[in-house]
Amino acid sequence: MRILISGASIAGPVLAYWLTRHGFSVTVVERAPVPRKTGGHAVDLFRPAMDISEKMGVLDRIEARVTGTSRLTLCPEGGRRPARVDLAKLFSATSDRHAEIMRDDLSELYYEATCDDVEYLFGDSITAISPDGEVQFENAAPRRFDLIVGADGLHSNVRRLVFGDEARFSASTGAYLAVVSLPGTAGVDGELRIHVGVGRTAGMYRARHLDDARALFLFRTERELDFHHHDVSRQKDLLRNAFYGVDAEVAGWLDALDHTPAFYFDSITQLRMDTWSRGRVTLVGDAGYCPGPAVGGSTTLAVVGAYVLAGELARTGGDPERAFPAYERAMAPHVRGSRQVATSAAKTLIPTSRLGVRGLVQATRLLSVLPAGAARTFLRLTSRTASVYNAMTVDDYPPPPAAAGSDTSRP
Repeated sequence: MRILISGASIAGPVLAYWLTRHGFSVTVVERAPVPRKTGGHAVDLFRPAMDISEKMGVLDRIEARVTGTSRLTLCPEGGRRPARVDLAKLFSATSDRHAEIMRDDLSELYYEATCDDVEYLFGDSITAISPDGEVQFENAAPRRFDLIVGADGLHSNVRRLVFGDEARFSASTGAYLAVVSLPGTAGVDGELRIHVGVGRTAGMYRARHLDDARALFLFRTERELDFHHHDVSRQKDLLRNAFYGVDAEVAGWLDALDHTPAFYFDSITQLRMDTWSRGRVTLVGDAGYCPGPAVGGSTTLAVVGAYVLAGELARTGGDPERAFPAYERAMAPHVRGSRQVATSAAKTLIPTSRLGVRGLVQATRLLSVLPAGAARTFLRLTSRTASVYNAMTVDDYPPPPAAAGSDTSRP
């Protein structure tokens, strides 16, 4: 059975890995000309994603690439005294298995785990999908596949072709996210510095193995902003306006907009679809159920979704009429939980009032002095993100002995 996956970031390679191990023939098409190295930002892997990565044999390489961020300095706008906390203490209190890694690094590791067994078509994109599985490409000749999977992110091309315009399924949280690469930034190893004010938060950190730092900007507006996700100049203007009047340190991060080698900007949007499957096409990860970039643990959700989809296809011998509904039933509670915690996390990370800013700072100060046991209890009461993702359970989908013990050749 031949399966086409659109997207080579996170969900796509993970799905390709497990489909191959289950004996399917897999092709991955990716619009970018090479594996993406666009800057990206740090993402969290919680327990279920760590477990799946361990089964893939890449956990040791993930742990070697963690960001190494060990301390948080939280600075409230207005020059008030900052709060500091040991992040190792914070992570150990919220999860017994967790890694923070740059998204591009994680994507690269998953790609490397699959590139010998999977056909990758870089620099190409799907232009049409027929009901019988014939796929038209921008560059490659048309080909027929038994199943097609959209793993191509929040602005999924596959979803648009099969289900219609994105606006039908997206729900804006009223918040926005930007990531800016800061070349040659020194003196920030191991530290995450965050400035927080009413309606806006900015942070800066550097992964220990990178030469450049990342500045992360989160803000909310009363009215939805008008921009196209390819109009970078407009996006930079909107970001500057949102952080007008900030202190000198954050203003310095914004100065990098004129020469940054990597920039990302988007709304923090949730996808809400009644079904992620139609005919021989289904969606996985952000393409089908994005809980909200930067606030919803979407990376863990994507890894789990890819593993479950591959497993259900294996259980049913590749029958989409049985596998797709089973996949959606298995993922539905995880998707609902992720949406809820993403909405809550956005409110916490981007306070809507001075009281909210004060509460965030005071909570950080409290965590800095509580012993580990008390900190664990406090975080369980006040933060649901880690608990929701760590509580995710998935079935075991062992590959057949023949597939597990041999390499699957490229189609």
